Amino acid sequence: MRFASDNWAGVPDEISAAIARAGTGFAPAYGNDPLTARVTERFCEVFERKVEVLFTATGTASNSLALAAIGRPGGQILCSTEAHIENDEWGATEFQSGGVKLATVANAAGKIRPDGLAAALARYPEGNRHGPLLGLSLTNATECGTVYAPAEIAALTAPLKARGLPVHCDGARFANAVAATGASPAELTWKSGVDFMSFGGTKNGCWAAEAIVIFTPGVLHDVAARRQRAGHTFSKSRFVAAQFEAYLENGNWLHWARHANLMSDRLRAGLRASNSVRLAWESSANEVFPIISRAALANIRAAGGFCHEWPADALHPDARPDPDETLVRLVTSWATSDADVEEFLALV
Repeated sequence: MRFASDNWAGVPDEISAAIARAGTGFAPAYGNDPLTARVTERFCEVFERKVEVLFTATGTASNSLALAAIGRPGGQILCSTEAHIENDEWGATEFQSGGVKLATVANAAGKIRPDGLAAALARYPEGNRHGPLLGLSLTNATECGTVYAPAEIAALTAPLKARGLPVHCDGARFANAVAATGASPAELTWKSGVDFMSFGGTKNGCWAAEAIVIFTPGVLHDVAARRQRAGHTFSKSRFVAAQFEAYLENGNWLHWARHANLMSDRLRAGLRASNSVRLAWESSANEVFPIISRAALANIRAAGGFCHEWPADALHPDARPDPDETLVRLVTSWATSDADVEEFLALV
C-alpha cells in the first residue's frame, strides 16, 4: 500500500534492460551519440512535428531552466497557486532566472480558471508598475489529479497568444493526462497553444529521465547554455536516451500511465461507496484526495501503508475535514496492484 508518491515505485524491466544495453561499448558524449539522435526523432513522431529535446535529471531542472530562458529582469510568470514550481521547488525558477517572480492565479482543484486568468492578465497590462508579464505555466495532469482537455488549454493560451507571450506545460505526469483525456500529445500541447514543456518520465517508470521539449523554434534561445551552467548537460546522454527509448517504445509510457489511472479509478469507486469517507474533489489522473478519519489513517499506517496528509486550506470551509478527520493524498503508479487497492479500502 505505497500510496505516498509515484516516485516511490521502482523501474519496469523494460527500462532496466535498456539501461543495461546502453552500458556496453563506446559512444560519443554530450548527446552526440546515435541513440540520443534516434530518441529525439521518436519525440518528433510522438508530437507530430519537429521538436527540440534537451535531457535533464529532474523535473525541477526542466521547469526552472526552461522558464528561466524566457526571463527578463523583474518579469512575472503566471501559474496556479497549486503549481509545483510555486510550492515544491524551493524558488528554483527564481534562482535559475536571476529574479523572475511567479505570480499565482486562482484555480479549481488545481486547474486555472479562465476568469482567474483574465483577472491576472488585467493586473499586468503593458507598461504596468509590477514588472513585465513573461508567460504562463500550466500543469497537466495537475497536482490535484485533475486534467486539462485540449479545449480548456486553448481557452487559457489564447489571451497569452494575443499578447505575444509563450506558454509552458509542466508535464511531470503528462502520460497520465494523455491517458485520462484520450487526446493526443500534440493536441494537449502545441496544437492547443503550448510553446514548450517539461516532459516527465521519472514518475511513470523511468529511473532519471526528464526532458525539455520545445515546440516553438527560438522561444528558449539560451536554454542549452543555462542547462550547461546548471550542471544538467549529461556527458553520457545515451543512458537517459535509453530510458526514453524503452519508455516510448510500443506505447509503454501510456500503458503504464493507464494502469496507474485505472488503480486510482478503483480507489475512487471504492471510496465513493464508503459511508465513512468522502472525496475532497473529483480527479481523473493517478492522484486521489479523500477525507478519512484519523483512526482509519492510524490503521493504514499500522498495517504498513503509506500516504501523505494534505493541506485542506484550499477547500471551502464547509468542506474541510472535521477535527477527527484529515485530508490525504493517494498516488498510484505503474506498479500499484489490485491487492494494494483492496487492502487500503478494507482498512478505510
